[in-house]
Amino acid sequence: MTLTAGAQTPKWVNNVKLSGYGMTQYQYVDKKNAKSNSFNLRLARISLDGRVLSDWYWKAQIQFNGNTSNLGSSPKVVDLFVEWQHFDWLRIKMGQFKNPFSYENPMNPLDQGFMSYSQIITQLTNFTGRDGSHSSNGRDIGLQFQGDFLKNSNGRNLLHYQVGVFNGQGINVKDVDQQKNVIGGVWVMPVKGMRLGWFGWTGSYARKGAWTDPDGSTHSGVRSLQQRRYAFSAEYLKDDWTFRTEYAHQTGYGFKNRYQDADEASSNNADINYTNGDKAQGVYALVIAPVIKNKFHAKARYDMYQPSGDASLQKTNYEVGLDYMFTKNILLSGEYCYTHDRGSADHDYNTIDIQVSYRF
Repeated sequence: MTLTAGAQTPKWVNNVKLSGYGMTQYQYVDKKNAKSNSFNLRLARISLDGRVLSDWYWKAQIQFNGNTSNLGSSPKVVDLFVEWQHFDWLRIKMGQFKNPFSYENPMNPLDQGFMSYSQIITQLTNFTGRDGSHSSNGRDIGLQFQGDFLKNSNGRNLLHYQVGVFNGQGINVKDVDQQKNVIGGVWVMPVKGMRLGWFGWTGSYARKGAWTDPDGSTHSGVRSLQQRRYAFSAEYLKDDWTFRTEYAHQTGYGFKNRYQDADEASSNNADINYTNGDKAQGVYALVIAPVIKNKFHAKARYDMYQPSGDASLQKTNYEVGLDYMFTKNILLSGEYCYTHDRGSADHDYNTIDIQVSYRF
């Protein structure tokens, strides 16, 4: 019976891979009226992926963290897609996956290098979006084309492109206003390890609900807020050194309340957050240096974000830290961050963050 069952097992089943990772955290923050001193379960992810007929790659990934009361918590599907990969110069992906905007957004939390993604990534790529959308881990539902081409004499591609069409509503939510987001980027790789890129984003984020205009008139229905974004990116990886910097700019208002649950009154409030205005921008620059190659690293990052498009509400993080890899599957990281936040009552505060992460 065992031999018969084994003979009947489809070939694609043998290509299925189970993997995942977990991140545990201790964090101390001395911000006035918002002090924190706690151990946390940052997140855990479990994924299945595999290949069918050699040309088709698929992946399904679930994330666990926090409670289970709304879209901002867990468990939740973060990835569910299939991609046709027959050609290097043309790959077609459909489902739910990372928005093709910036270098840092597609990186998983273990590989991006610091205790959290930079502010422009969390605010402008569908993490804790400036537009008022629910937590979507930088993802959306849509269709994407990407590829690499223009090989040099060594067979290394010099040019990459990626462009996609998305709902614009974040993960696990259908389109609301029947408009789509178009997001894409292109970068050149003039020397091995270097990428110089540009990204663009045009579309909307919409909500069905009620709102009041500044003149006092009330409305109900579907309200769409246009979103226009662009970014410039540069990265250089060599001999276990990492240099990366990105600048991003946004034009477009956001909703006053964050969307969490369709049944919550706050999620049906379509009032605009006029405090931040219709512009935002930010930049980060980081370096990760090997102390012991592929084992022990020192790192530093400058991370600045202006939610109102000028310096009036600017928040700046100055970070330094160390990483140590016990094995390729277990990572210990520690960080100190000094924050200057002009939009907070306590302008200056400190954060100490320690994380132990593992893969399987």
